[in-house]
This record gives sequence, structure tokens and C-alpha cells, in this order.
Amino acid sequence: MSDAKDYVEIHADGACKGNPGPGGWGAWLAFNGVEKELFGGEPLTTNNRMEMTAVIRALESLKRPCKVKVITDSVYVQKGMTEWLKGWKARNWRTSSKEPVKNEDLWRQLDSLAQQHEVQWFWVKGHAGHAGNERADDLANKGVAQVLNQN
Repeated sequence: MSDAKDYVEIHADGACKGNPGPGGWGAWLAFNGVEKELFGGEPLTTNNRMEMTAVIRALESLKRPCKVKVITDSVYVQKGMTEWLKGWKARNWRTSSKEPVKNEDLWRQLDSLAQQHEVQWFWVKGHAGHAGNERADDLANKGVAQVLNQN
């Protein structure tokens, strides 16, 4: 495996007050000692949509193709990208039970962005003291606060 300095690390998280409800997303990116924080929110959304949006916004912020490590506490995002996506696409965006894939719009966007980079997907347990995840969680909650303060 390459040296960690060769990778952009993306720590991404979503938050929702009610599900659905006001939500926020946050991402903390680190590369060669340079850090970037991103966050935002939506007035009516779901936790899964915010988890996905955090990764989407982080990947969109990259200016060129990169080696990327995405670290998330969302099994939905991690397994979606590493296990489920191929089958969904083969079944024309249907689940194995022939239901439409939820959040297809975001899955398509995330898939397209991920194909522009060399991405590895990692799951970490949320709220368990993982520094990058805690920082992304704080940013996601800033996104929620921003939405709530606009109303």
C-alpha cells in the first residue's frame, strides 16, 4: 500500500433531526498536512441522504483525479459503494426484491464522482472516539444548525 501522504483522506458524516427532518452533512478532508472543512444542510431530508451528500460534496471539491480514502460511519454508504451498486446497476436500479433503489439520484452522482478517482471505502463505528469521524459529525451538526437558524 502507498504511503498515507499519497491519499486524500475524506471523513464524512450526516445528521438529521427527525428522519425525515432538517439535516446536515459534513466532511473533513486531509492531504499532506492541508485540511479542508465542508458542511451544509437541507430543511427536509433523511440521514442516509445527508451521509451520501457529505461524500458527494467532498469528492466534488477535489480539483483533479486523486487516490482517496473515504472514511464513514454509514454502512449504507460503505456497503452501497462496495457491495450493492454493481447489482443495482445490473438490475436497472432495482433492488434484489425488484423495488426501486432509494436515493437513486444520489447513488448515480456518487458513482460518477467515485469513478473519477481511485477510491477506497472504510467504515468506522460512529460516536466511538474516532477523531476524523467526530470532526465530520461536528461539521454535520453545524449544517443542521445552519438550516435551523434560517427558519
